[in-house]
Amino acid sequence: MSTQNRYTVTPTVSVLAVMKGRLAGATKGHSLLKKKADALNMRFRQILKKIVDTKEEMGRVMKASFFSLAQAKYATGDFKHTVFDSVDQASIKVKASTDNVAGVKLPKFESVKEGQDSKLGLIGLGTGGKQIQECRKSFMTALDLLVELASLQTAFLTLDEAIKTTNRRVNALEHVVKPRLENTIAYIKGELDELEREEFFRLKKVQSNKKKHAELAEAIEAARRKGENGTAAPPSQNKAANVLDQAADADIIF
Repeated sequence: MSTQNRYTVTPTVSVLAVMKGRLAGATKGHSLLKKKADALNMRFRQILKKIVDTKEEMGRVMKASFFSLAQAKYATGDFKHTVFDSVDQASIKVKASTDNVAGVKLPKFESVKEGQDSKLGLIGLGTGGKQIQECRKSFMTALDLLVELASLQTAFLTLDEAIKTTNRRVNALEHVVKPRLENTIAYIKGELDELEREEFFRLKKVQSNKKKHAELAEAIEAARRKGENGTAAPPSQNKAANVLDQAADADIIF
């Protein structure tokens, strides 16, 4: 097994337990990150749909707002300086907050109205006041849509980066970390099995040698006892002559 696909470790039982624990942690982390990526992708698609709808609505509202501005100018003439003189401070401010989606903080913008300027209701009181107020309402609606669109697009970009980071982590765990841990565990198991087989063969060899030495010692002891008792005669003295043997007899000399 190539060392490039596994970690360089000592094949022991303790290291095997550590690697199994790391593999269990990597598997659980991969599952959680996969769920996180699915949640982010679902929210990403929802935000994308809202962006498309908001942009379409933004186009219609801006078209109506500029048409209302043209009507107000036609009815009252140039009222820009009158509006500037009537406004002391901004009546709409943007409030920033965060939204949490699967551990990812998304920026969120909201338009907040702070008080009502009474002077704005008196603009064009003589002529064209209604057209000016309609124009103001149209542009207020466009401003709310603009703030919402900015919030959606900022969240869209943040989610895009979070999804890319999460997918990289998921791919790293799936294609790099987990295969290396699995190969390392397989390597350690193979080495431990090999050591076990060697140990078993060594024990069998030791037992075989012990058995041979015991049998040899028993044979020597048996031979020593027979020699001391003298019961065994040489084989040549106990052998009887065969009368049917065709061997030539020795010549008799008188």
